Amino acid sequence: MKEDNSLTPQEVARMLKITKYTVYEMVKRGELPAYRIGRKIRIQQHDVEAYIKQGKKLKSTEADILIGSKPQPVRQDYFSNSPGLVICGQDLLLDILGRYLENHSQGCRAFRHNTGSFAGVLQLYQGKSDMAGIHLWDSDSESYNIPYVRRMVPGIPTLIIHLAMRLQGFYVARGNPLGIKGWEDLSLPDLRFVNREPGCGTRVLLDEHLYQMKLDRRKIIGYEREENSHLAVASAVARGTADLALGNEKAAMQVRDIEFIPLQKERYELVIRKEDLDKAEIKAVLDILSSTAFKSELEGLGDYCMEETGRIVAEI
Repeated sequence: MKEDNSLTPQEVARMLKITKYTVYEMVKRGELPAYRIGRKIRIQQHDVEAYIKQGKKLKSTEADILIGSKPQPVRQDYFSNSPGLVICGQDLLLDILGRYLENHSQGCRAFRHNTGSFAGVLQLYQGKSDMAGIHLWDSDSESYNIPYVRRMVPGIPTLIIHLAMRLQGFYVARGNPLGIKGWEDLSLPDLRFVNREPGCGTRVLLDEHLYQMKLDRRKIIGYEREENSHLAVASAVARGTADLALGNEKAAMQVRDIEFIPLQKERYELVIRKEDLDKAEIKAVLDILSSTAFKSELEGLGDYCMEETGRIVAEI
């Protein structure tokens, strides 16, 4: 145990009697708050203890909703009786936003629902969540998010708020033995690919580029092999069970023995209903996104460009 009460993923794994890779997945899903020092992840001991206590208190159905182990509507059971905001999305910055929200003077409890961009927007439309982090690229307009929100949330005025710019690219084995350079290499014979789940922004990005290139996805070995996180596909490449995967740069910084080939800058943005702007907790979110402290913490993690963070980029 460290004197500052911070733990490495390996130490957390020993405490919980799980593998360190499971700890990384828990951090990714938002079950365990974490922060980065350089390239190393650290977890506070009190957060681990809170996770253990939470698991003892919750009924099994409630725990399934909180940690996303089963695909259930977000506001049923536990959430429907608890004040707070439900935040959909899979990026670590949303976990950090939730922590800031809980500590804000006008804030509230944040409930994180680890789900892809399509599912997040749909839950916002259905009134099952309060905001959704998305990164959906439209190849026709070569723009992010606006075309999708306009069609997926019909008749409900919405705001799109910029969170950060990120890099999407290929994960390859160290040394790039196959000489992968760009999208066109997806057509290489015998290339073993590992994919993300339908509806997430990374899968949309891939499918849009395949559509542009008129490349038959059925010819890509491993296209139907799916994992639910950047870390999972990066791990598959590192273990040699796949040659190529698509994901963001941050996961590449966390997995050994892989290299990252940058392909495209993407806009990661937050969608909220315009009618919620008068709520104190939504005002708190906007205040946090504009704060120096929040931006500085994200910049310290790497792979985030914060120049437009907090700016309302569209009213739809």
